[in-house]
Amino acid sequence: MTGRDQKAKAAVKPKYEPTPRETAAISKLRTRKTVEAPRIRFMKEGDRRTLTLDHPDVTTASMLLMEALGTTDPDFLMKFLSQLVNVGTKGRDVDEETVNFMLSIIKGVEPRDQVEAMLAAQMAAVHIATMTFARRLAHVENIAQQDSAERAFNKLTRTFATQMEALKRYRTGGEQKVTVQHVTVAEGGQAIVGNVTQARREGPPAQASASPLALTDAKTPRMPMVEAEGKTSVTAPPTSKKK
Repeated sequence: MTGRDQKAKAAVKPKYEPTPRETAAISKLRTRKTVEAPRIRFMKEGDRRTLTLDHPDVTTASMLLMEALGTTDPDFLMKFLSQLVNVGTKGRDVDEETVNFMLSIIKGVEPRDQVEAMLAAQMAAVHIATMTFARRLAHVENIAQQDSAERAFNKLTRTFATQMEALKRYRTGGEQKVTVQHVTVAEGGQAIVGNVTQARREGPPAQASASPLALTDAKTPRMPMVEAEGKTSVTAPPTSKKK
């Protein structure tokens, strides 16, 4: 073997062998992975861009995407995707990566109906805007720019947290649970938590009964809706309604 051959052999990197921890993580990921909803693609036809789904069969792709968005209505799907495209449009150019990123966020929320899908879309839009102002805040050149970016960033982060709480409340039906972690009762006193029904007693009580401990929970302010106005409309191939 010549010196050149030895150098070539040394230059070839051996195949990487994952560690046991990495192998376990990969196996866990493959187990959790379900049927993927198709990505969005844009076909350029002259000056016009047409939305299509990255799948061999458009009907199957539409069904998979509707299942991922918690809907059975093709009309909702088409307008919903059009709104995502408008949010992901910069000038006259459609940002395919941003649109699919938003769609990935929505699918990650795993919406159970159209309301949850819409809320997840607003959360995706707010997240993108939040990161935009985070970048601006990191590249300010004067105090005025800093104050403007900081105000917008704080409002967006608070909105996102409110949206998370709104989604949680919607999924749980508005139920609230109160947990008492520590209660101190003086000698001779009585602590009552929950609904208490006391039977009527004949004659004056020997001792005034203690009033039940009232626990209240402040209501969370209503979620501010985020309206995304687009600039570019993108048509999509028609789909048949699910029977």
